[in-house]
Amino acid sequence: MTPLLPLLFAAFLQMSSAPMAPMATLARDLMSGIDEPRQSVARSTDEWTTLWRAHAGDKPAPKVDFARRIVLAVFLGTRPSAGYAVEIVGTRAEGTGLVVLWSERQPERDMVSAQVLTAPSHIVTVPRVAGAIRFEKAGQ
Repeated sequence: MTPLLPLLFAAFLQMSSAPMAPMATLARDLMSGIDEPRQSVARSTDEWTTLWRAHAGDKPAPKVDFARRIVLAVFLGTRPSAGYAVEIVGTRAEGTGLVVLWSERQPERDMVSAQVLTAPSHIVTVPRVAGAIRFEKAGQ
């Protein structure tokens, strides 16, 4: 057996277990126009336009190449004060689909925070997948 064969096999194993291509943040806001908790997927320009308008009104939407990528979004809905945030922390393959992992940060009990309504959101783009997409809160 040539010494190259074990190296090729090890490289194949790394590629097959490697995470998907990187995700890129399109928007992270504390004042989304979407005031109810929601997780969303946009697979087309029309879906993206509808989602973006609900989130940001007339502000121009970031460009997305839907032939190669899709948009994932998590909206916490209205929160009673500052100090809340949401983050899409990663994804993992599940069959032909994807699991989207997200986390929520809340203000500490003894933290002084502005008494203002907020609506945190995080919107990302990831490589296109054909299967079902499921959102899962990290740590649950």
